[in-house]
Amino acid sequence: MASPRLETFCCPNRDPATELVVSFQPVLFSALSLGSAAVSLLCSVLQMLPKRKGYRRLGQYPLPRPASSARILFIISICDILGCAGIMVRSSLWLGLPNIINQISVANNTDVWPEVFCVGSAMWIQLFFTASFWWTFCYAVDVFLVVKTSAGISTIILYHMITWGLAVLLCVEGVAMLYYPSISDCEQGLQHAVPHYITTYAPMLLVLVANPVFFHRTIAAVTSLLKGRQGIYTENERRLANDIKMRFFKIMLVFFICWGPNIINESLLFYLEMQADINDISLRNVRNAALITWFIMGILNPMQAFLNTLAFHGWTGFSVDLSLQRRRELGWDSMSTSVTNAGGQNAIVGSTLLYQSHIQETKKSLLGNGQPHSDAISVLSEGNFLHISVENQLMSE
Repeated sequence: MASPRLETFCCPNRDPATELVVSFQPVLFSALSLGSAAVSLLCSVLQMLPKRKGYRRLGQYPLPRPASSARILFIISICDILGCAGIMVRSSLWLGLPNIINQISVANNTDVWPEVFCVGSAMWIQLFFTASFWWTFCYAVDVFLVVKTSAGISTIILYHMITWGLAVLLCVEGVAMLYYPSISDCEQGLQHAVPHYITTYAPMLLVLVANPVFFHRTIAAVTSLLKGRQGIYTENERRLANDIKMRFFKIMLVFFICWGPNIINESLLFYLEMQADINDISLRNVRNAALITWFIMGILNPMQAFLNTLAFHGWTGFSVDLSLQRRRELGWDSMSTSVTNAGGQNAIVGSTLLYQSHIQETKKSLLGNGQPHSDAISVLSEGNFLHISVENQLMSE
């Protein structure tokens, strides 16, 4: 699970609210987190492996080269998998070596390795899940730019600089302020911990607020493109637009399901911290709600890896194919293009929302002979590439 409370737990003089949730049934919590992370990691890897037939995973389509959006989806999955790996390692050691937790709670302990492991594992998990948040935001920006401006694949370099730079900066800055002046003697007080929580939840809130806006504007732009020059909007095109909406909706739904409990839990714990005595009988329901959402977080946070692959690609099946011959065939297929132009007839030019370089080449071909050719858009929906063409009749003299 990715929560700033686990980094606060590394301080021996932790606050009462953090002590409440982290010390409640730690064995059960670690077991649930380990099981959820293991299932999510294995299913995510299975989703991303090449399949024998029927479904082609990302990067194996007959188009010139993958664009930034396709790579972003792959990087998001890698970040989620690495985050799950960190949860598995931490939960396994907490289950196998319970003395580590007890040693962390001892002030002025001469053995620094428990604290080093606690801080290191917490930072690993926070770093990759924070990077996943930033990449999810960049994905929303990228698909919007592709539809509006056909941005080039070179933007992926800028995305790397933004996501990894901000993820590392916020993670290091938050932890440095939290563990000041030292890990064994952290400064107490709610005001001291606030900057750390802001650096953790700021990218999460950015995705929750900004991504729906970008997705909505992308859908509006795609709908406009599907109508074409003649203003025709057929049932097939309407169905494609609905598929795009559903795909973006699934991405946001997964994010809300996996990280919504974190916001609720943190709000409850902050409320408890502002009380004079969190053990007061009047706060019983608040404490119970905080504990329930804490365990929900332990299960749902790691599941983002698997649920994201379902939202990105749909269920790809179990027919894994790792043969060299199959990969050679796929590499040969990738050299082909989907441009067809019969003399005097309607032309169907395949372009894809996630392959900007191909879109740019298509635009050049459309403007080449001065006649209104047909426009085509291919988009990712339900894990497959749905090809839809908006055909316009050639205007003869």
